[in-house]
Amino acid sequence: MKNEKFMAEAIVEAKKAIPSGDVPVGAVVVKDEKIIGRGYNKREKNASATAHAEVLAIEDACKNIGSARLDGAVMYVTLEPCPMCAGAIAQARLDKVVFGAYDEKAGAVGSVFNLYYDFKFPHIPKFCGGVMEQECAALLDGFFENLRRNK
Repeated sequence: MKNEKFMAEAIVEAKKAIPSGDVPVGAVVVKDEKIIGRGYNKREKNASATAHAEVLAIEDACKNIGSARLDGAVMYVTLEPCPMCAGAIAQARLDKVVFGAYDEKAGAVGSVFNLYYDFKFPHIPKFCGGVMEQECAALLDGFFENLRRNK
């Protein structure tokens, strides 16, 4: 139940990306049952290759707690993290990452490969995929379908 509650918040964040033409991916960072960081994909909006939802949520959480370490925190994200984001999650020392849809093109937490098991990281977060997978995948599918239709 807790996973669904916070994944629903990540979906709210993901929907914020759509007006700027960004892929709808959203993330929240939770510690002690409270959201301490939020982010959504702003690659197009910010003209920044690194403005992924996960990175922005980590930055927001670090700023809000005044620390670069997010020990004891969990990230909920609507799409399986890419290699860059999986690395950022490990660097931030998040305890766990919970994701919705699997990313068969760039997923780095089990779909294409598993960054945490394939390489030696000093910190390996726990992870769980497929939480509210249908809702998260439908949001992405609808976005790309609309994009193709409007071309």
